[in-house]
Amino acid sequence: MKTQKFASKILQLIKLTRIAVPVLGTAILFFACQKNDIDKIKAFSSPENLPILEATNFETISTDSGTVRFSLKAPKLLRFENDGKTFHEFPEGLLLIKYDENHKITSSIEADYAKEFIKEEKWEAKNNVIVTNEKGDSLKTEHLIWDEKNETIFTEEYVKIISADKIITGTGLTSDQNMQNWKIKNPKGVIYVEVDNKNRPEQTDSNIQPAKAETNDPVISTTPPKQAVNFN
Repeated sequence: MKTQKFASKILQLIKLTRIAVPVLGTAILFFACQKNDIDKIKAFSSPENLPILEATNFETISTDSGTVRFSLKAPKLLRFENDGKTFHEFPEGLLLIKYDENHKITSSIEADYAKEFIKEEKWEAKNNVIVTNEKGDSLKTEHLIWDEKNETIFTEEYVKIISADKIITGTGLTSDQNMQNWKIKNPKGVIYVEVDNKNRPEQTDSNIQPAKAETNDPVISTTPPKQAVNFN
């Protein structure tokens, strides 16, 4: 069974609040503003620039054959429909978690701001973006695109990848959505971190060994994503 898309789940689960144009407040602004500002006020109060739906303290899940595969939490969600384009905006950030069939976390994305483009099946995350994989490795950047359809993530911005024994920095990155196979386009440097084995927990069969420093880092994805799409 195909995984249910967040777009449909959002419409099914959120409690919707219609947004009305604040007529009285807008009228006061009109009288208070100079003549050359009237067009700007009209543009701001136009229905095309207002969200048609709003939700606060939003939470939802996406399932596949009854198994939870994604969960999403956000303080605020806004839905816009402009010129035939529909998107969801998360102005106060979000936390998106991906699970495997055993409900084990395989990756997560956290950001201070995000958008979901419904038709394109792409997500854009900005400001303090953190991606974490099941090994505990973290990617930090200021801008990231998640191609939900092709299951890839990419960015053209500065990136920092933090693992158990090293920190890698550079500009631009492509990866699968689970951050298992990734490539930094322009690597800048590697800082190796000394690991304190005495204080580390014992490894079990279910644990994955921390990444080792290899001469051929970074790993090249077997399915490199497409170039970033400019949604602006």
